[in-house]
Amino acid sequence: MDDINVLHHRCLLNLRRRIRDIGDGRQAQERYMRIQKDGDALSYQGNSEEVGCYVAGHPLSKGNCYFEVTIVDTGVRGTIAVGLVPKFYRLDHQPGWLPYSVAYHADNGKLYNGNPVGQEFGPKCARDDRIGCGIHSENTEAGFTTVFFTKNGKEVGSVEVPVSAEGLFPAVGMHSMGEEVKVDLQAEWFLEVDDGMMMVDSHEDDWGRLYDVRVTGTLLEYVGKGKSIMDVGLAQARQPLTTRCHYYEVEIVDAGEKCYIALGLARRDYPRNRHPGWSRGSVAYHADDGKIFHGSGVGDAFGPRCFKGDIMGCGIMFPRDYILDGEGDVDDWDRVEVRPDHASVQNVLYLDDEEEEEEDGEEVEQGQEGRKVTVFFTRNGKLMGRREMRVPPGGLYPTVGMLSSGEKVKVDLHPLSG
Repeated sequence: MDDINVLHHRCLLNLRRRIRDIGDGRQAQERYMRIQKDGDALSYQGNSEEVGCYVAGHPLSKGNCYFEVTIVDTGVRGTIAVGLVPKFYRLDHQPGWLPYSVAYHADNGKLYNGNPVGQEFGPKCARDDRIGCGIHSENTEAGFTTVFFTKNGKEVGSVEVPVSAEGLFPAVGMHSMGEEVKVDLQAEWFLEVDDGMMMVDSHEDDWGRLYDVRVTGTLLEYVGKGKSIMDVGLAQARQPLTTRCHYYEVEIVDAGEKCYIALGLARRDYPRNRHPGWSRGSVAYHADDGKIFHGSGVGDAFGPRCFKGDIMGCGIMFPRDYILDGEGDVDDWDRVEVRPDHASVQNVLYLDDEEEEEEDGEEVEQGQEGRKVTVFFTRNGKLMGRREMRVPPGGLYPTVGMLSSGEKVKVDLHPLSG
């Protein structure tokens, strides 16, 4: 099936889903067992040996993508779980224990993702703490979506999870006497700032590394000296491109003095004082001269120069059988671990023969040959060209570089999700 037919098929699936959602006018019923419900309050009614579980009547959706649970009382053990489950989830199991469910557990701070064995995830939660759960997108046609969790308004982490046909329903589990919570199924999530002021989604959490770049919403602004090539300002996304999110765009809002703006992809440990494309494990389209730089400080003629108002795009054409190591499991930038997966493809850093000076302690891993992917670039919606490269461990991260005073760009990391 070619790309046009794939796009047509996805459009039909989306249309059918919308018709189904509109046509199903039946009042959905919430389900619960060993739980007493009084308004928005839920309290455990078991004997501390059996699980009590509550499942909301409606799944999360693009218009209602987040909910919160406030712990009123931790009871005997504080075994309270907050997460998402299929519509007909078994009510004698904690959310996260069974397939197609995921949950953040208050008593140990672990994430349970379709498995009764939890993974280290975040801090424990106590009385008066608020645990939030939401979805970043509604890409259920692909069978997966990104679920994130918060504690007291601050994001703890996220994970890519499979989605059943009915969607993912808010759920709360409890397992000891005295446990009580309040549920807000209409909650909205705003990032909290340290000085107590509220900001509407600053998007700063989208970025894993920021050097001499200031973030304001989706706007990136260069704040470095701009005096030498060592004054590069670098912004690298927290998540790599994947088969489900394979493209991003940058609009030049202000070209600054020189328009030394570069858009591309780089390995996670890319040197902070190097424009994307200059060092190995990276490739980038440079706006000032229209050249492509691929692991070298010398660029090749590639496309036209870019100016204020131009939109530059970068993406990956993945092989159809491609699986990125740890895809969708990376969130906490400071605690990234690449875990082996029997179904994953073993990847290594992009290799070339050039020698260069990089940050202290950085070494390029010389291992087995990694899979090649095709990186492509666009300008104002038109394809400029392609370049093959190898994928480093963990993937290729959207990376933007700037180097002259006054440069500003607007970034859309998910232009194809809406």
